[in-house]
Amino acid sequence: MTRSRKPKRKFLKWTLRITLFGVLSILLFYLSVYLQVWGPLPNQNQLTEIRQSKASEVYASNGKLIGKFYIFDRQPIGYDEIPKHLIDALIATEDARFYDHDGIDNRSLLRVIFKSLLLQDESSGGGSTISQQLAKNLFPRKNHGIFSMPVNKTREAIIATRLEKAYTKEEIITLYLNTVPFGDNTFGIESAAGKFYSKKARELTLTESAVLIGMLKASHLYNPRIFPERSKTRRDVVLNQMSRYGYLTAEEVAIAKKEKLQLSYRGFSHEDGLAPYFREQVRKTLEEWTKHNKDEKGDKYNLYTSGLKIYTTLDYDMQRMAEEAMTEHMSKLQTDFEESYGKNAPWLKNASLIESTIERLPKYKALKASGRTKKQIMDSLAVKYEMELFDWSGKKVVKASPIDSAVHYLKFLNTGMLSIDPRSGAVKSWIGGIDFEHFQYDHVSQAKRQVGSTFKPIVYTAALEAGVDPCKHYSAQQVTYTNYNNWTPTNSGDEGNYDLNYSMKGALSNSVNTVAVKVLEDAGLQNVIGQAQRMGITSNMPQVPSIALGTAEISLIEMIEAYSSYVNSSRTVKPYFITSIEDSRGELIAEFKPEVSEDPAFSETTREAIIEMLKATVDEGTASRLRWKYGLSNDIAGKTGTTQSNKDGWFVGITPKLLTITWVGVDDHRIGFKTTSMGQGANSALPIYGLMMQKMNGDKNFNSITRAKFPPPSIEVLNQMGCKPVEEDGFLKRIFTNDEKPKPMEFDTKTEEEKEGIFSKIGNLFKRKDKKEKKKSGGGQN
Repeated sequence: MTRSRKPKRKFLKWTLRITLFGVLSILLFYLSVYLQVWGPLPNQNQLTEIRQSKASEVYASNGKLIGKFYIFDRQPIGYDEIPKHLIDALIATEDARFYDHDGIDNRSLLRVIFKSLLLQDESSGGGSTISQQLAKNLFPRKNHGIFSMPVNKTREAIIATRLEKAYTKEEIITLYLNTVPFGDNTFGIESAAGKFYSKKARELTLTESAVLIGMLKASHLYNPRIFPERSKTRRDVVLNQMSRYGYLTAEEVAIAKKEKLQLSYRGFSHEDGLAPYFREQVRKTLEEWTKHNKDEKGDKYNLYTSGLKIYTTLDYDMQRMAEEAMTEHMSKLQTDFEESYGKNAPWLKNASLIESTIERLPKYKALKASGRTKKQIMDSLAVKYEMELFDWSGKKVVKASPIDSAVHYLKFLNTGMLSIDPRSGAVKSWIGGIDFEHFQYDHVSQAKRQVGSTFKPIVYTAALEAGVDPCKHYSAQQVTYTNYNNWTPTNSGDEGNYDLNYSMKGALSNSVNTVAVKVLEDAGLQNVIGQAQRMGITSNMPQVPSIALGTAEISLIEMIEAYSSYVNSSRTVKPYFITSIEDSRGELIAEFKPEVSEDPAFSETTREAIIEMLKATVDEGTASRLRWKYGLSNDIAGKTGTTQSNKDGWFVGITPKLLTITWVGVDDHRIGFKTTSMGQGANSALPIYGLMMQKMNGDKNFNSITRAKFPPPSIEVLNQMGCKPVEEDGFLKRIFTNDEKPKPMEFDTKTEEEKEGIFSKIGNLFKRKDKKEKKKSGGGQN
């Protein structure tokens, strides 16, 4: 008898020890979270202040609201605006004992902590009350490695109990329904009701409420727009739960289940979704600003709760017209682009291109990091499921794999377009891409691409500053530069007949490559680079003559700063987009002014000469389709640009009061347009500008911009440029040079100062003095 008791006692002793150890471990773990070992927890006062939290608002220059930054939904409503059957559906489905607990369902919580902490069961899930879910919405989870689940669950439990002390049950329900995420990037019940049913939350029927509450389990999987059958099944589950907990009778549930799932879907209007890339740039800028600025209490401003009012330079109507023009052109160009390649498109046939694209996918990298073989990774990525894909004909739900998705998005042309007031730098319109939801990379603020012939005006500016006569005629014949791997620049398409001689005006307006390199040679490579830097370009420029053709990769913002000097008395301006910030009481707390360079980047005569050349580009050169196709009679100067292998198309449109630069191309540098006729800047980028200007011309509110005239150039500039833009070689010269091969030439990379020998310097002292006097008086050089 004694012997049999000993094993039992030993077993009970060890059971007790293990139990005590488990309980102690849980208590110690809970204490570590409570004492903020795993990160700070909001205190009671901070939670109470949530009541006063206000969204920050962003306004266009005309005072129209274009966006908000918030913790809550952009359309918060009160408890009395929420229908009772929706609240009943929420409680029955998400937290049946909501009115009986103090923020924590203790049984569920203990189960989750025990399983996830001691058994490392990540699928334990459950146990989250409405208060805990609200805590998760307000204070997003953080990564703590293998302890992430227990730490976050415990943290949310502690916050939930504090929320219950700070708010009534009705207030918690209201906060929850105003912050919870629904599908399609929609937050809060009022916004969800408007998007899926085109009505106010208080107008929702029982079945509509059940559909929306059903989405809370998984907003994408139960999205009624994308997966109607799945959403209907989930709706019926919610109705059954309401019956189970006494909110509905069996008869009411049976009647409700017979109703068809019908939506009245309303996507974001222009008022809701205008200028998404611009708003994102504002957000990034303000988040940085709030790090370094404090309120009168010494607390840092919070972009999402401080109720700031941010006033911007954006022209609401111009932005709308720019987006409409972009959509109209890019949707058509995409069709032409795909048809030009047909079945032999690189995104369909180029195996190495497709493979490298797949290997850049985040999911591919994650699977590789987990130790999977390449075959296992590819098999995993080849699994098809329902997903939403962007297309110009409308977003489509298709059954596709991550590989299919990557190939689908590889083919899309993208764009970047920026318009500013060239005298102040105020941003008037900003398009960072074709669709913010699916292409969040901003081609205005983030991208650097080869700029093609849009760099040529900078070359010509440097040449004029170096004293080159604008009426000097250059032969368009090819030249081989032996000290640069026998590089021989050629002209694109019909641009630049090799038998012709071009003045600067003729060569720039027709974008003649062979002449541009010769002008660079006269100006001096280092002088051209220095000129670009004085005009605001900070990107690295290769020390090779091909930069005359725009082989340097430069951002759109840098280029627009450089071009601003041609309209702004030779002084550059930096684009800016926020004018002022007010606090929630309307008190001015920050103001932003234009940044205009103090020193001119070049002389006034040079500026006038370049403008005349760029006007000729529109009137009779590579941008002339603005006249004959789009019927624009405005005073416009401009420059087209196309890069190697038709990878990038550019257009710069200049009027006295508006400067616009547009880029079009494929994000993957390895894919270009199949033909120059399609990919050239005049066809790919210029039309967006042309369509936008057409719309602006039709609105009298833009008369001050569209009817602005360039001031006439000085008599001196007119005299300097009073020569034929193009001359043909004489008959005898053509006979004796037709079969003559271009002579090898060495390219001079020295500045003007370095090129002058000692005797030249002595002989030019008086000439140099005269040149300076002319610059001071606004005169030019012959």
